[in-house]
Amino acid sequence: MKKIIYNKFDKNLITAMPVVSFPGRIITIMTPGEADRAVDYLLSHTILGVDTETRPAFKKGQNYKVALLQVSTYDTCFLFRLNYIGVTPAIIRLLENRTVPMVGLSLNNDLLSLHHRAEFTPGAFIDLQDEVGRIGIEDMSLQKLYANLFHQKISKRQRLTNWEADVLTDRQRMYAATDAWTCINLYDELCRLSRTGDYELVIAPEPEPTPRANTKKTEQ
Repeated sequence: MKKIIYNKFDKNLITAMPVVSFPGRIITIMTPGEADRAVDYLLSHTILGVDTETRPAFKKGQNYKVALLQVSTYDTCFLFRLNYIGVTPAIIRLLENRTVPMVGLSLNNDLLSLHHRAEFTPGAFIDLQDEVGRIGIEDMSLQKLYANLFHQKISKRQRLTNWEADVLTDRQRMYAATDAWTCINLYDELCRLSRTGDYELVIAPEPEPTPRANTKKTEQ
């Protein structure tokens, strides 16, 4: 039976879905030496998932630099704490590599944030937003894409937490690792579906337009 996918997934269906969590090792990187060893390990793999996190700003004019770079293999995710170590030469070597594909979502935003910390020439990045249209999907959010293709929910509860905290909580670490790892899963599945044609695309009905209120005054 072919997989049923939708061009636009109903976000109301996501609430009842089981939550997906990264099942592997999560390793926090706090020193340049640790970063160097982590990058060597990552570049020995065939594909990587990437994402970043920035401390949210709640006041007008308040801005923060990107605090975390998370890079995952199928079973290990490294959390590079950029607010402690910056973008080290090893991290630049990773970001500029043209051998191992690095998959993410809305990568222009991530790369721009990283460029505010250091100059580098982006390497072998693959943006899922450029890939989903090949099979007719129009959604661009990670949560909707994962729900559409895997019927699981990516929790976003930790997104607006403090990514510059002295110590990241277990929930923050799991959130960060899951976001990076799911990018690999999505890319693999998109490639499989594109290669095999083993799917049926359902066009979701457009929502009914909301009636506009009649603001014309009644003549007296």
